Amino acid sequence: MSRSADSLAAWIALMLAPGVGPRTAARLLDHYGTPEAVLAAPGRCLTDSGVTPAAVAALKAPDPRSIERILAWNDQPDAHLLTRVDPRYPPLLAEIPDAPPLLYVRGDPSLLAEPQIAVVGSRNPTPTGVELTRDFARRLAGDGLLVTSGLAIGVDGAAHAGALESGRTIAVLGTGPDRVYPAVHRDLARRIAGCGALVSELPPGEGPVARNFPRRNRMISGLSLAVLVTEAAIKSGSLITARCALEQGREVFALPGSIRNPLARGCHALIRDGAKLVEDPTEILADLAPVLRGMIRADDSAASEMPGAADGAADGSRRRGGSLDADYCGLLDAMGFEPVATDELIARTGRTAQEVASMLLVLELEGHVLSGPGGRFYRTGA
Repeated sequence: MSRSADSLAAWIALMLAPGVGPRTAARLLDHYGTPEAVLAAPGRCLTDSGVTPAAVAALKAPDPRSIERILAWNDQPDAHLLTRVDPRYPPLLAEIPDAPPLLYVRGDPSLLAEPQIAVVGSRNPTPTGVELTRDFARRLAGDGLLVTSGLAIGVDGAAHAGALESGRTIAVLGTGPDRVYPAVHRDLARRIAGCGALVSELPPGEGPVARNFPRRNRMISGLSLAVLVTEAAIKSGSLITARCALEQGREVFALPGSIRNPLARGCHALIRDGAKLVEDPTEILADLAPVLRGMIRADDSAASEMPGAADGAADGSRRRGGSLDADYCGLLDAMGFEPVATDELIARTGRTAQEVASMLLVLELEGHVLSGPGGRFYRTGA
């Protein structure tokens, strides 16, 4: 076994120990430094640290078959196992108090660090709720945000499907990364893995267990800049996600509904408690604009420190000397001075749909373009 595989095996052994969750693991890692050091620690010291006898026994004698099975899963082409020290680990998720020490990802793990908005709601939404969810997700994804949800039936499925119409989406699973629940979403999960990402903190083979879904909910909000609730009953998993978001310092948005619709009551309760009422996706983008601008500036600052940045080799640079760089000027030139659809810009520039969407989001946040009816964009003259 290679050194990197040995290190992964130690992380896996730590997290497979019964009763060792994210908080216990974080406490042990803070004290011992690495999973290898935790495994090598005397049993008495581990017990003194609050580790249960069953967990100590598992740490002193990890199950090699379980570890080998997970490492074999990780060897698949689209499978990725991210530890807390992996540079690909999403920075927003790392900020929450109970961040998962391990992430199992199918698809593109780099997407986990991109700006995301969670869209959640009822498993039994009204037709209007499905329509609004799909429309909001499609427009938000088209504007460059990744839409994150939980792959459940109802609003979650509508959010993923809407996002796939114009951009990308991330599904946070309440099962292991090799399981799809509910089974009716197998095809949807395959599509998400193909152009987005499926992510779980649970190991391969873990089936749907009720206690795991609240854990999934705090990951959905933890990955995201904000949470949008489109329809929800007063007692629902969606409100758990919203509460997690508030505890994590994230924004919460909610769609209002008819007072006769019981699935509007959860959203109305959130609004009464301080969530922001929204009626159009542009309101969400406007509210998140300062945060997104900060992320853009941070990306540019990091890019400027890369080798070759001084001569323009850094891909992340949007501006040079206070003006837009050539790529962004080129996109503005391709727009002309009439409203233009994203598909037309893709054809004119030869760029991918995601590149164009991301660049339009930056230009819109910086005041160079505005979005109009029918998903068209036009220059402001700024």
